Amino acid sequence: MIGVISKAGQVSVVEEFFELFKTPWEFYAPGKAYDAVIATVDKLPAIQARLLLVYGAEAQTADTRFGIMAGGRQAGGILNDRDGLLPIYTGLLTFEPCRDTAACQTVSGASVGIRTSTADGIVIRLGYDLFDEVAFLLSSGQTVEHAPVPALDIHIAMLRRWILEAGMPLLEIPPAPAGHSFIVCLTHDIDFIGIRRHFCDHSMWGFVFRATAGALWNFKRGRLSLSRLLRSWLAVASLPFVYVGLVRDFWEPFEWYLKVEDGLSPTYFLIPFKRRPGARVPGRHTSRRASAYGAADLHAQTRILQSHGCEVGVHGIDSWHDAVKGTEEKAEVASVAGECSGIRMHWLLRDENTPAALESAGYSYDSTVGYNETVGYRAGTSQVFRPAGAQTLLELPLHIQDGALFYPQRLDLTEPEAERRCRALIATAGKFGGVLTVLWHDRSHGPERFWGGFYVNLLAALKSLDVWFGTAGQVVGWFRKRRMVRFERAEEGAETPVRIRYEGGDIQPPLRVRLHRPARPQADFGPAQRVAPEFVDLVWTGNSIDELEKQIASQPPSAVSDIACCSYP
Repeated sequence: MIGVISKAGQVSVVEEFFELFKTPWEFYAPGKAYDAVIATVDKLPAIQARLLLVYGAEAQTADTRFGIMAGGRQAGGILNDRDGLLPIYTGLLTFEPCRDTAACQTVSGASVGIRTSTADGIVIRLGYDLFDEVAFLLSSGQTVEHAPVPALDIHIAMLRRWILEAGMPLLEIPPAPAGHSFIVCLTHDIDFIGIRRHFCDHSMWGFVFRATAGALWNFKRGRLSLSRLLRSWLAVASLPFVYVGLVRDFWEPFEWYLKVEDGLSPTYFLIPFKRRPGARVPGRHTSRRASAYGAADLHAQTRILQSHGCEVGVHGIDSWHDAVKGTEEKAEVASVAGECSGIRMHWLLRDENTPAALESAGYSYDSTVGYNETVGYRAGTSQVFRPAGAQTLLELPLHIQDGALFYPQRLDLTEPEAERRCRALIATAGKFGGVLTVLWHDRSHGPERFWGGFYVNLLAALKSLDVWFGTAGQVVGWFRKRRMVRFERAEEGAETPVRIRYEGGDIQPPLRVRLHRPARPQADFGPAQRVAPEFVDLVWTGNSIDELEKQIASQPPSAVSDIACCSYP
């Protein structure tokens, strides 16, 4: 059991952190025994724990007691950890070299993590505030330069590692289903449903320019093949025939996506009302945010999508700042789809009040937190999380967007460069679990973009892995059930001190219950002396507690000595 002593304003972020790091914990209670204690306060009570982790970007009263001397303070920095470079955003304190202490984390050669031993156990002093970092990541989000770093997931990995290296076992429910290394959610923002609806407007003329002069420029700089250049020009020449219905509309999205994503459970976000640019839209050309279609135009297409196992959500216009309009937008899409629980905002607009507004409008999840200009981890995590200001709304973070990869005004990558970026994110998802959320826009498969071939190859790479493909609603629902699992301290005198409680329904795909065996204690925690901990994964659907208990009982005592479980159907 982990005990937490946090600052008064950190209660909600502590609770959210331990929904992501799903392991037994509670707020510290004097007189109770803890394996590990995490503290972010200045004045500590007398604590007896095998591991004490003290976080803070200011000198602490207890530093002197532990023989730790503060050095300089800086606004932030890049911490060197074995799981990667970790940006620290909310303040950083360095420490002076001291006798009987060892540096366990550094920034530019300076110690920002100190490990020492006391009569009670191991003390690790970190020169930043873990929960301030988590709050920053889940609200403000990471800067573009650090987008490739899953900062929050690395914080979790570091804490897990320190507990195991201190010689303690650990029970955890990882953020990936049993039998799968991670989850994939394929999504589409439907901004257009065909070029036929755009006659002599900015969308049509923009296409004409990009497919002629723009395509020639891309050909000259090696971004477009000769055959695609000719196809772009042919598409422009065919426009009159498209408008009179003699040639197929090459911007029509649904048939192509249904073919290449067969069985992969994609989610389509539909704009509710046509010709509405929305209010409070920043930047220039805000009128161009208005769409030439509304959800009411897609009755037939929506039925086809749903018959293929696709989900339909809202591509919101004003929901991000107005709960009343959010309710109207949700109702409009629901009138076509029958059921509508999720949203992603058009142009990814949001502010600090958006989660509360969306929740008030009746949405159960949002998928707006991501980047327009790059790919990666805006919130520092691949996990579904509850954003600040929400009580029930969950956020499905966005990681890969086609426009961010290929637009000249954004990353402007070649296909090989984009493949390397995507493979790095896939590898990170395989390492930390969670969900990899992909956005491919409605007309990206056709001229003048021709991003369809890259998407097909990306899907092939993902299908070759042991991943679970789910709609946005299914993925959020799985994480919601994982969040319903609770760890409790057992009654005094019980044979096992920790119990698992769950009051939800069947969990599919099942959770994995991971039993970490600790690393063997070492006198020196240098890289050459570390011994990797082992773990055992047990499969649990949330229904058969007897089966889970039998699996736990069959494990070696060192893995299960502190664990028992109970469930309520």
